[in-house]
Amino acid sequence: MKDMPLFIVDAFTSCPFQGNPAAVCLLQEKMEEQWMQKVAREMNLSETAFLLQKGKIYSLRWFTPAVEVDLCGHATLASAHVLWEENILDEEALFDTRSGRLKARLSGDWIELDFPARPEKQISPPAELAGALGTKLVYVGRSLEDYLVEVESERVLREIKPDFESLSRIDTRGIIVTSRSESPDFDFVSRFFAPACGINEDPVTGSAHSTLGPFWGGRLGKKELTGYQASARGGLVKVRLGGERVYIGGRAVTVVRGRLLSGK
Repeated sequence: MKDMPLFIVDAFTSCPFQGNPAAVCLLQEKMEEQWMQKVAREMNLSETAFLLQKGKIYSLRWFTPAVEVDLCGHATLASAHVLWEENILDEEALFDTRSGRLKARLSGDWIELDFPARPEKQISPPAELAGALGTKLVYVGRSLEDYLVEVESERVLREIKPDFESLSRIDTRGIIVTSRSESPDFDFVSRFFAPACGINEDPVTGSAHSTLGPFWGGRLGKKELTGYQASARGGLVKVRLGGERVYIGGRAVTVVRGRLLSGK
């Protein structure tokens, strides 16, 4: 088997070593799921994306170091960035995924992802959630995959130090924590915890904005919003609402370009 192009891309940022790093592997043939999981574990990033060309469409799968996931924003952004930067594509990118057909469009140095909206509905939170987060819960909702938790302020959000072992026992992909932004530059801020998927805190979570967008759009009466994910690395995400779709905008920068040498 030939070696395969492999990239590491920082997504939702224009500056190296910020945003969320994702590995992107350009496959030349279909590979077994077990092999892809091993590569993702070797990369040890929150997500590794595997792309396989099928005419003008790419099969796209995402793996954390522990599991395959159904939807990932930052690794999709990174994948589209690689296809354009390497002059593999000069038009919109089409991806077939476990969450259906996804699209990405390039506008200047911004990439806009066309994702399904995943609005949440208010629920009674699990008894252990407040204790695991160590803070008061103002509001709790549940989307298809995640819990969404609103807290009192950005200061509270930034100071949260979760009990990750307790969070990992909650039956969910992840926990989105959010609040209004204290900065006029952003409409809302967020953090994302997913210890059950092998990621204690994800630096910037594009897919979470499929839920955050409808939530804050309804609260603020806006169709276009700007969010900041307040992790240690930080990341800027633009959101545009379109009914059953959410358009998630971000920038990306390649920090590693190489070849994956190990085969089947």
